[in-house]
Amino acid sequence: MKTIADPQTPLAATPDTPTEAPEAAARAPRGTGRRLHGAIAYKLGTAILSGEYAPGDILSGEVAFSAALDVSRSAYREAVQVLTAKGLVESRPKAGTRVLPRNRWNLLDPDVLAWAFAGEPDIAFIRGLFELRGIVEPAACALAAERRERSDIKIMRDSIAAMRRHTLATEAGRAADREFHDAILNATRNDALIVLSASIGAAVSWTTQFKQRQRALPRNPIPDHIKVLDAIAAGDAAAASAAMRLLVDLAFEDTQLSMTR
Repeated sequence: MKTIADPQTPLAATPDTPTEAPEAAARAPRGTGRRLHGAIAYKLGTAILSGEYAPGDILSGEVAFSAALDVSRSAYREAVQVLTAKGLVESRPKAGTRVLPRNRWNLLDPDVLAWAFAGEPDIAFIRGLFELRGIVEPAACALAAERRERSDIKIMRDSIAAMRRHTLATEAGRAADREFHDAILNATRNDALIVLSASIGAAVSWTTQFKQRQRALPRNPIPDHIKVLDAIAAGDAAAASAAMRLLVDLAFEDTQLSMTR
């Protein structure tokens, strides 16, 4: 365990500002519409997820940190509360704020996923996301095939149309992709599965964006989505599950390929 005693050390950089000083780094995210404590949480969160701050590390005190970042102590405290709620840190009187072990982190929290993909996540983390999707989504498709309503099918069709129109290289196209996967979970009529929609959607979006960071997608995944839709619309649970299983497997292969070239 070590103490992060030098708050002048830059926090994890945003993709556009890799060498900014802490003061500039803290101010930069303000233009994105985040509240100040959200910007601080982003900088600390990306630093933790990237390994700059390791489990067991003690962050320097709020007085030193807030002075170094030129922010109020209350904004820093609120940022730490955000990280605490997501399982990244814990704060104790006199002991300070300590980075928790990785198995305590809420890795499915959409913000935590965003912080992970702000850097270069390792293949084990990415594999874990696809393994989760491979467990949840094929089963969800089987239920959706049995329980879907006409409105669910319309949302899926509209989402695929938007994916075609915008392509997955754009935020609009990726938003449509998230809507497609959300619609499947909603069509299960299973509240326990539906609550996973934000996490599954974030995982889909971030992995899709990640594998395009250096080059275009190696193939068009929209036909795979159409096969899932057709099976759900036909009420064929086995075919819907198999089609989603193939979609997830191929998406993981594409992601692996993007990391090896």
